[in-house]
Amino acid sequence: MAKITMLNMTGAEAGVLELKDEIFGIEPNLLAVHAVIKNHLANRRQGTQSAKTRGEVRGGGRKPFRQKGTGRHRQGSTTDPSQIGGGIVFAPKPRSYRYSLPKKLKRLAMLSALSAKARSGELIVLDKLSFDAPKTKEMIKVLENIKADKKALIITDVKDENVVRSASNIQKVRTSIVGSMNVYDIVNHNSLILTQDAVKKIEEVYL
Repeated sequence: MAKITMLNMTGAEAGVLELKDEIFGIEPNLLAVHAVIKNHLANRRQGTQSAKTRGEVRGGGRKPFRQKGTGRHRQGSTTDPSQIGGGIVFAPKPRSYRYSLPKKLKRLAMLSALSAKARSGELIVLDKLSFDAPKTKEMIKVLENIKADKKALIITDVKDENVVRSASNIQKVRTSIVGSMNVYDIVNHNSLILTQDAVKKIEEVYL
């Protein structure tokens, strides 16, 4: 069972926390992580792109010019894709890019992402993270104290409005709760900051 030194908001050591090997100590499965990130990005796509086919553009009807004698190619309609203002061949239409993955695969990817962060030293555990009021300066000071990367993801066990609002104006810093965290955000940030309560909740959910 791996151990990690917890820090407090001033950056000082605040004890040692044991991390479950079943969650933070597995061999990362890169294929699972890739599949889940690809799925996450696909599900985020709006799929609202649209263009008109030759049957939808305005025009058509009469033949634009006579069949022979003009020196031009024969043409029967102004809606033909080869004409200016004509339709689009194989025009894109609104569609859903959403698809689902097996729960076991998503679980494996999450454990792989958490284990990779722990293995690479990019995991930071705080004994607690709370503010009396939303203060961006205080959050910046905390991140500097714990030597977090500028691109950091903060995960708490429950939503704390003061923490969320304190971090909302800091570029490349995001907050989340255990129930909403995803593999893409974990991999996409250089520092993963968990509170002690968040670690316990993660272990409750994934054990």
